[in-house]
Amino acid sequence: MLASELLFRGFDVLNTCEPGGTPLGRRLREAFLETEETVAPLAELLLFAADRAQHVNFLVKPALEQGKIVISDRYSDATSAYQGAGRGFPETTVRQIIELATSGLKPDLTVFFDLPVQKALLRTDSRTAKGEKKNRMDKETAAFYERVRYAYLKIGKNEPERFRIIDAEGSTDEVKKRVLKIVTEFLENV
Repeated sequence: MLASELLFRGFDVLNTCEPGGTPLGRRLREAFLETEETVAPLAELLLFAADRAQHVNFLVKPALEQGKIVISDRYSDATSAYQGAGRGFPETTVRQIIELATSGLKPDLTVFFDLPVQKALLRTDSRTAKGEKKNRMDKETAAFYERVRYAYLKIGKNEPERFRIIDAEGSTDEVKKRVLKIVTEFLENV
């Protein structure tokens, strides 16, 4: 929705995601999220780093060099939250791997959609009831997601100049308005 709105306003936008923004990333995403086997936490961390390195070098950096706005559904903060806090890897290890995978490329603005874990799990269950298949990450415990959420909120507290927390409760339209307000204000000041 954000990409469509910015395109409508005349911005040149690349809309992408992690994992899966490149052909290699799509194969990694499928292998990782749809596997039935147990994935070692280190394999998970390195898999996301491999996807990110491919994504940054062959999609994100070229788009930025062309003057495009890049909107990515997830980036390095996801690794800090999921593999760092969620899986328990030390922050220094996670930071080193992120630095290696991104060559230091950081987002100018990060928008985090915050929702209490129990409400987020209800939304996942609702999507599943409508026929959407749960992936491996959707099957984690509430305690795992509490650690992930706390990590995101901590990033927001530590980096308020780039990190915005959006209240994700309410209708899609209400949340969209909150996001557009923040992004519009950000773009006006850049």
